[in-house]
Amino acid sequence: MKPRAPLPLLAIFGIPIAIALVTTAGLVTALLDDGLVDALSWAALSVPILAAAWSWRKRER
Repeated sequence: MKPRAPLPLLAIFGIPIAIALVTTAGLVTALLDDGLVDALSWAALSVPILAAAWSWRKRER
């Protein structure tokens, strides 16, 4: 059996880095302004929760 070629780092860490960037942007915008920006920060901060729920749903099948 041939050994499998290693995956590039972006294929492994791409989605976690994207989630981290969106979460960081949500935290920063929550500190800067009120009103509509608060709604955007809540949306950005819900991304990790939605990602975890999606992965748990996929795992149960």
